[in-house]
Amino acid sequence: MAINKFSCEFGGKTLSIETGKLAQAANGACLVTYGNTVVLATAVMSAEARAGLDFFPLMVDYEEKLYAAGRIKGSRFIKREGRPTDEAVLVGRFIDRALRPLFDQRLKNDVQVIVSVLAFDGENDPDISGLIGAVAALQISDIPFNGPIAACRVNLLNGEYVINGSYSQRLEAKFDVDVAGTTDTVIMLEAGCDQASEEQVLEAIGLGQQAMKPVLELLEKMRLKIGKPKREPYLMLTEAENLAEKRKVEIKGILLPIAEKLIEDKFFAEPMASKTERAQAKQAFKTALKAAAGEQGVVETELGMVGALAGEYLDNAVTKMIVQNARRVDGRAITEIRALGAEVKLLPRVHGSGYFTRGETQVLSVCTLGAPGDKQTLDGMELVGERRFMHHYNFPPFSVGEAKPLRGAGRREIGHGALAEKALQYMIPAAEEFPYTIRVVSETLMSNGSSSMGSTCGASLALMDAGVPIKAAVAGIAIGLASDGVNFKVITDLQDLEDGMGGMDFKITGTEKGITAIQLDTKTVGLPRAVVEEAFKQGLVARLKVLEVMKTALAQPRAELSEFAPRILTLQINPERIREVIGPGGKMINEIIAKTGVASIDIEQTGLVLITSVDAAAGSAALEWVKNLTREVEVGEFFTGKVIKLMDFGAFVEFLPGKEGLVHVSEMAPWRVEKVTDIVKVGDTVQVKLFEIDDKGRLNLSMKQAPGNVYPEKHG
Repeated sequence: MAINKFSCEFGGKTLSIETGKLAQAANGACLVTYGNTVVLATAVMSAEARAGLDFFPLMVDYEEKLYAAGRIKGSRFIKREGRPTDEAVLVGRFIDRALRPLFDQRLKNDVQVIVSVLAFDGENDPDISGLIGAVAALQISDIPFNGPIAACRVNLLNGEYVINGSYSQRLEAKFDVDVAGTTDTVIMLEAGCDQASEEQVLEAIGLGQQAMKPVLELLEKMRLKIGKPKREPYLMLTEAENLAEKRKVEIKGILLPIAEKLIEDKFFAEPMASKTERAQAKQAFKTALKAAAGEQGVVETELGMVGALAGEYLDNAVTKMIVQNARRVDGRAITEIRALGAEVKLLPRVHGSGYFTRGETQVLSVCTLGAPGDKQTLDGMELVGERRFMHHYNFPPFSVGEAKPLRGAGRREIGHGALAEKALQYMIPAAEEFPYTIRVVSETLMSNGSSSMGSTCGASLALMDAGVPIKAAVAGIAIGLASDGVNFKVITDLQDLEDGMGGMDFKITGTEKGITAIQLDTKTVGLPRAVVEEAFKQGLVARLKVLEVMKTALAQPRAELSEFAPRILTLQINPERIREVIGPGGKMINEIIAKTGVASIDIEQTGLVLITSVDAAAGSAALEWVKNLTREVEVGEFFTGKVIKLMDFGAFVEFLPGKEGLVHVSEMAPWRVEKVTDIVKVGDTVQVKLFEIDDKGRLNLSMKQAPGNVYPEKHG
């Protein structure tokens, strides 16, 4: 295959895409270069469809290669890349969420998209070029895909909008908004903001869409020049599977009027407030539909099709009720939020806890405060360093009434945890103000609609309950969409049956002053601007209502930390004296910890010492010890010391931790001393005065010039 190169200007830099050289066994493959960041994107589809599937089997993987950043894994024993980092999982989800709605959902062949980072320049984030590369690989392949789309990052820096800002620019920016879609529609959004206004974010989305125009043109140019003809999903089925699909269409037509009448007359005719009630009605509807199908000549072996069609009929009916009649299954108004509840201090012993409910979604969040040394070490391709604020999200199977094995955090749990973390990140106080490591864990105890937004609210309450001086409380809400392809209704507080085809899950978090995070997924081929604007409008109103309820539980962070939380005492020392606190091989710092009972002592390169202790007395003792270790002594000061060594000419006395001086025999007593042992022995406690620091820095002490010494009887 011939090598083809395509390029365009994108955000003031050249984006280039090369095909025909690498990974030619894939259905589609390309190499994308942006700056000096290079990604390889491949798309592969299995030759045969998977029998019996009722969903489209798509896999999207994003692979960080440490060699791309010129790094070797920091672990002493494991040098090979292993389990994906959380950051890699999040980028994989980022790409997946943009691609998934653009596939023909009838497709039952396995499709796998892999984005591998081959070179990383530390300036251009591979996520944007990775998504563009994935689209390019799909565009030129024979895999059914309704592209193109593109992606763009928009930052607001010092009042100016920046396209695809560098890492350093993003650290200083008001927000970081990632938008995927076309110049006219939005298919996916991801954003972290420092209380940005809805107007600012909407403007950023529009600018991002316009900035994507040359990329979209480039992708279409690639398809026209080297793209393979797309395969028809039905043509990939066996003859028997094709007959089954045709029969399904036939049965669908026969049962449609029956299903509509059942829904209108018997099921969902009256509002049903609870998820359980709706689930029972759904099952009863499915049973009734199967019975009606039997009367219409549908044989028993075809009843599985009827079960699948029942869900489709219900989705369409729920959408129709909302779009045409502004009527929701549970009887709520379009902009109405379910019943809200908020509490704090539910658990003893923990440092802070927050409990948040919205309808049948129930989240318990717990905050733990740790020492600065408890920070998470980051050892990924992009993120290297430490993280002092973490939010983790758990979703046990009992929360949705299921029994499943516990297998640890999956991609969904990592994604939901990261969204709430992003929502709160800008509100966390700086380490200089609040030096603790902060971890919040949100436990989903019951779920029916946006537990990630529930965890944002619960985590905010838990932080305030723990006494973390966050800048403002943060709340979140999920905005949905009902659409028949022509008309639409934006709905506040999305739940179960409302999340059907043609819908969206538009999550918006923020404070009273502005937005802190956004995550948008859609089951459409793109949202028009009017939908996005309406979602922001309804999201703001709902967010403020949620914040008012949260205030009834706790209006602001507690002034004092929990009695069970550790206290951190700080001391600034001369950086040149750090080694005196640490000691050879850590001997001194370990001795301080062991003898005082503090939890930990952390020392920064600036000389800032942080002592963490649950016990106030232990913390004070350790602080005094470090002060004495590092203090500058002056001539004329008096000390209490211990004799540690005897010489013929005098005694060495340790008068501060790690600091000793010589009491010459002539300075031991107000009379002539013949032998040192006549006055002191090792282990004696004595009073001394520092009367001289000689030109070599040696400390000369005097006992006779210090009051309070008790001497043996004078001899001779």
